[in-house]
Amino acid sequence: MRDGPQVTDSAPATSTGPRRPGPPTTGRPARRFRGEWAPAVVAAAFTLAQLLLVRPGMGLGWDESVYVSQVAAHAPAAFFSAPRARGVSLLVAPVAAWSSSTALLRIYLAVLSGLALLLALRAWRGVFPARVQATAGALFATLWVTLYYGPQAMPNYWVAVAALACTGSFLRAQADRFDRSALWGVGLSAAVMGWMRPVDAVWATLPLLVLLVGVRRWRRPALLATLLGGLAAGAAEWVIEAFVSYGGLAQRLSDASRIQGGLGWHVAVTDQLRALGGRTLCRPCTGAVPSAPVTLWWYALPVFAVLAAVIAIRARRGTATLVALACAASSAFPYLFLIGYAAARFLLPAYALLAVPVADLLVRLVRAPGRIRRPLTAALLTLALAGHLVVQFVVLEHTVQRTTAAHREWARVAAGLHRLGVDPPCLVTGDNYAPIAYYAGCSSASTGGHDANTTPAAIRRTARRLPTATLLAPGGRPPGYARSWTPHTVAGVRVYVAPAPDRGGQR
Repeated sequence: MRDGPQVTDSAPATSTGPRRPGPPTTGRPARRFRGEWAPAVVAAAFTLAQLLLVRPGMGLGWDESVYVSQVAAHAPAAFFSAPRARGVSLLVAPVAAWSSSTALLRIYLAVLSGLALLLALRAWRGVFPARVQATAGALFATLWVTLYYGPQAMPNYWVAVAALACTGSFLRAQADRFDRSALWGVGLSAAVMGWMRPVDAVWATLPLLVLLVGVRRWRRPALLATLLGGLAAGAAEWVIEAFVSYGGLAQRLSDASRIQGGLGWHVAVTDQLRALGGRTLCRPCTGAVPSAPVTLWWYALPVFAVLAAVIAIRARRGTATLVALACAASSAFPYLFLIGYAAARFLLPAYALLAVPVADLLVRLVRAPGRIRRPLTAALLTLALAGHLVVQFVVLEHTVQRTTAAHREWARVAAGLHRLGVDPPCLVTGDNYAPIAYYAGCSSASTGGHDANTTPAAIRRTARRLPTATLLAPGGRPPGYARSWTPHTVAGVRVYVAPAPDRGGQR
């Protein structure tokens, strides 16, 4: 089958004359060998780009501080709300458990994310040629949202590469029931998804489960058991914790839905468009949609996906393309239609899965025969991709600068708290309390909102024995328990600090 998974760039000799010795007989295998290294080159470039463009000194964001604090040695664990899973905390533990260096953590995650991308791309070996794997990796890795979240202590990138690896391994296992490495790939990648975000793992693998259960020729008991076993192994901790700390699985799911605004029919497509301009969380999602150059690739993506499906079906090799597209659509569905807010990172699994069929389409277009059409197509695609890269890097740079400035502001507030005597062990409440508490090495608490984990009376009791501060939002008023505390201004933030506790723990 032409252009199938086993096709190489070399072709058998057809000449009936004597074989000529020399470079022509070894050149094609050499090029093929270099092509096999292309995914590794892409993954290495991805790691380097993260270190250069995102920069390790960016500091930790709100969600990152919650995940990292669970295993950090220098700060108490922040409140862990119902939707969160422990995968990210375990992922960062080898560094965060003994070092408070954000730069070291970023470097560790950048290297690990590059390695994970390589493994995910190589899961497609035998399904698509190495040049398609490398192109898919380049398309995915050069999105601003991929570069931005690759070195961050957040789960979405890891769900994305695990979904990519799981789908590729699934297709290999279907094609060869004796491919044990493919079975392992399905199980391990499903476990990683469940480990990071159990609900996302179900959505990303739903088409695979439907095929295994509902289509006779796809039924493979061993593969179904491996996929279900991987999902169960990854989600086991989350389910056990639901019964231990959240009142049961149904209650945790209900709490997670409430925290996410109530899962139901919410058309968030326009919200996702607004997030493409570099908004890390669009909630509430108001304001104008970014300019056409920023959003053009998002409109083009479904068009390319449909073209990829049509061309692959006509070439009688559409199975892999359709499976990848189905998994991409399934993983994107809840974030486009069931949640009333948006963040660009939510669609990372869909982007990773769409990258493979789109890459196959682009490679086919460039390699299409024709003395004029082929170079013209290559030139036009190169020009379009160059413009796309410029837009992605501009958005990335703007987002990194804005985020770094915000994180430095939090660090300055934390340093100011120390100058006011709020030193560990201590408690921080109020506006942006979670990241600032982490930066200061304090516990954090909230009496309202999604992360409510204490009461005003409990804060008053804590203030009698520990240094305690409440941070006010601009224009805000101090809560009742802090109105008698001493007001200060730290790095432009209004702070109310409780009177110093006595040695014996009483005022």
